[in-house]
Amino acid sequence: MSRLADRVVLITGASSGIGAACARAFAAEGAVLVLAARRRERLEALAAELRAAHRTQIELVTLDVREEAAVTSALAALRPPFHAVDVLINNAGLSRGMSKLHEGASDDWHEMIDTNIKGLLTVTRAIVPGMVERGRGHVINLGSLAGHEVYPGGAVYCATKHAVRALSRGLRMDLLGTPIRVSSVDPGMVETEFSVVRFHGDEARAQKIYEGLDPLVAEDITDAILYCATRPVHVNIDDIVMMPVAQASTTLNHRRSKAT
Repeated sequence: MSRLADRVVLITGASSGIGAACARAFAAEGAVLVLAARRRERLEALAAELRAAHRTQIELVTLDVREEAAVTSALAALRPPFHAVDVLINNAGLSRGMSKLHEGASDDWHEMIDTNIKGLLTVTRAIVPGMVERGRGHVINLGSLAGHEVYPGGAVYCATKHAVRALSRGLRMDLLGTPIRVSSVDPGMVETEFSVVRFHGDEARAQKIYEGLDPLVAEDITDAILYCATRPVHVNIDDIVMMPVAQASTTLNHRRSKAT
């Protein structure tokens, strides 16, 4: 029997990409799901798929993690059995633009900071006290290679992911002496909607990011998240950094020539 059977798993940013892939993987393991995202219609389509395939118990929460009061209220209102979250996957996050810092748009900065840092804090603050009270739980944060390195045009995004790394380590320290686990999964290049969002819907520009190499896909990251969540309860995976074979750092990758 899966270690995740009947465990309640809350996934933010669940409507697409890594979040949706996590929902599919955890549903296959028999988990009870709380799926949170802004796009309700996508959540409903995903829930219908998972219920048909696995008869999964699912609660949908329409929210924007940037809205602190709304997030706190929505998560406090979760009904049994969804209220007792065993695994929190802080997946909601985004990048905006590739401008130099001194030429950047402040709206882009605020959106990244409010989503990637403040949103993670708000959701974590709403869920972790219940984990401590129940004596069980696991927080898995979606970090990034950008939390380990900085690259040109990505200063603010990298700063937010450095913050996620610091918050993950700090939370782990603050929870020492409790059974609560804290993990971070930090991918390099992953082909999802990430670059389309970064370039404000410019799909042609986004596609060029992955030309000539085989990037990671959402399911690769989900495998790592699932690995963290299914270790024995005395094992905590602090951090997994993963990249495609064709990538060696945030700025160093190998692309096939067009002739090949």
